Amino acid sequence: MPDASGPVAMAAALLDGADSVAVLTGAGISTDSGIPDFRGPQGIWTLNPAAEKASNLQVYLADPEVRRANWQVMASGIWDAARPNVGHEALVGLERSGRLHTLVTQNVDGLHLMAGTDPDRIVEVHGTVRRSMCLGCGVQAPVEEVLERVRTGELDPHCLDCGGLLKRATVSFGQQLFPGDLDRALAAARSADVLLTVGTTLSVGPVNLMVPEAVQAGRPVVVLNAEPTEMDNMVDVVVRGQIAEELPRILGGRIPTE
Repeated sequence: MPDASGPVAMAAALLDGADSVAVLTGAGISTDSGIPDFRGPQGIWTLNPAAEKASNLQVYLADPEVRRANWQVMASGIWDAARPNVGHEALVGLERSGRLHTLVTQNVDGLHLMAGTDPDRIVEVHGTVRRSMCLGCGVQAPVEEVLERVRTGELDPHCLDCGGLLKRATVSFGQQLFPGDLDRALAAARSADVLLTVGTTLSVGPVNLMVPEAVQAGRPVVVLNAEPTEMDNMVDVVVRGQIAEELPRILGGRIPTE
């Protein structure tokens, strides 16, 4: 059992006493599902800076080779084997306890939805790889429809409706967030009893503004991450550790067992 004065116990007490919890998740919650994070020591962008460059919208628009390489990676099934882990499941348990206000995720992997979190409670603030979008007319569709075209020989697929460029329905650097998502995220940070951030370095804006929004509203903030974050000095409790181990301990108070 953790020390009653330690950060895990302090975080658990704060969350157990809350009737509504806003959650912000980042790449760290999905590493146990086999999806590397971006900025950690073994992160995708740490080990391969070219991958970060390819996440820039202007590069994507200007360079057909970048687009072709992106679609080939997607068509290879890179996301197919990923499944929710105990961290995602712990947050489903929080929802079942009736206390999940809103789950805002920076992740594009769709694993929160796959785990069973109510879509109405999720803000996928950076979009999702599970859908495609046209940069011309804005139409979205299941990404598998485009991937089938890639597998049958289309190297740089375009929209069948307007001829515009297609990409995954994710928010690239230089691209606007989807309308309303940031407002909803910040409102959740202000109105929930507690804000819990999980697996994010809190270095990516503007969604990281959830932390100062909660602080200014007088709401306690709990941070759980394997590495230090840019806002550790602003929050009430910092838990350093592996999410799959620590999140179930932090949320264990009032989550029903089945």
